[in-house]
Amino acid sequence: MKTIGYIIQKEFKQIFRNKGMLPIIFILPLVQLVILANAATFEIKNIKFAYIDNDHSTTSRELIEKFDASTFFNVLANYSSVKQSNSAMLNGDVDVVLEIPSYFERDLLKKKHNNLGLTINAIDGATAGVESVYVNQIIQSFNKNLRIELMAAPDLLAKPINITSIPSFWYNETLNYKTFMVPGILVLLVTMITLFLSGMNIVREKEIGTLEQINVTPIKKSEFIIGKLFPFWVIGMGLLTIGLIIAKLIFDIPIVGSLALMYAYTSIYIFVVLGIGLFISNYTDTQQQAMFIAWFFMVIFILMSGLFTPIESMPQWAQIITEFNPIKYFVEVMRMVMLKGSSFNDILPQFLKTVLYALVMNALAVWSYKKTN
Repeated sequence: MKTIGYIIQKEFKQIFRNKGMLPIIFILPLVQLVILANAATFEIKNIKFAYIDNDHSTTSRELIEKFDASTFFNVLANYSSVKQSNSAMLNGDVDVVLEIPSYFERDLLKKKHNNLGLTINAIDGATAGVESVYVNQIIQSFNKNLRIELMAAPDLLAKPINITSIPSFWYNETLNYKTFMVPGILVLLVTMITLFLSGMNIVREKEIGTLEQINVTPIKKSEFIIGKLFPFWVIGMGLLTIGLIIAKLIFDIPIVGSLALMYAYTSIYIFVVLGIGLFISNYTDTQQQAMFIAWFFMVIFILMSGLFTPIESMPQWAQIITEFNPIKYFVEVMRMVMLKGSSFNDILPQFLKTVLYALVMNALAVWSYKKTN
């Protein structure tokens, strides 16, 4: 234990002695949390909207005013032809073009129905789908009001049954996207810092030539590894603490569940990340190699964690791969505990898989570390 304590003390001294390292470890991730929580959102606003009004009637103007009053659309132009609108969309000047046909109001009065032309820039399919939903909602609202205005007097006497649905939003009553994103981004920051630091730790000893000196000392392999990795476990827990404080004070993210449960799970999860970092470190010779390999795995882990895209929407083979993604489980647990108030029994499947992952990765890391006594 004295040996482990000595190594831990030495590591902490080395970390805190390097003044340039402290901002990288503590300040930059928290700045990233503040920036990414505001930038990483699927909410679509300020959609560049244009229209072609071939009718120039009161009804067509009322429809355009509906879009102008919406907070999602920014009505930019009124084009006189489809050729002009196509050219504008090609140049990226507009995202959505609504074409109102000639005799729009007259046909509505006579036939009680009409068609509108809608052109959407669908390079980003997900964005185009959301924009289409927004447009249809406005048109449906306009159509509902128009029906009432165009109904004949006898029809007004027959009072229709009005069925209204009142939605109840659980776990995110204000529909604030930051409530969904902040726990996931906090997971990524804790993971990246602990993975990069642990991945480059042993490699640094190789580069400066001290690893060979350590290998011939009577220090046991387990003592050396615990002493080297424990400081980064403490740093990871510290980052979680500061991140939770920022999430509450700046973003007002609700923390419904048990903090003790979050810390208990995180303490196990960080062992997984440290094991992966040590495993990478054992098979690389320079810090640059370790950093690039760690970043390679991080990109895969992030994109397949369910943070930005639902896992259920991925192909079946990708969903199978996500079962080996530790970030997936951490994101699920953080959202379940913070937003839903889930108990230990609720997160038990993720907890057991993470414990197994930690045991396997650290066993492989210790086994792959070569020490000659």
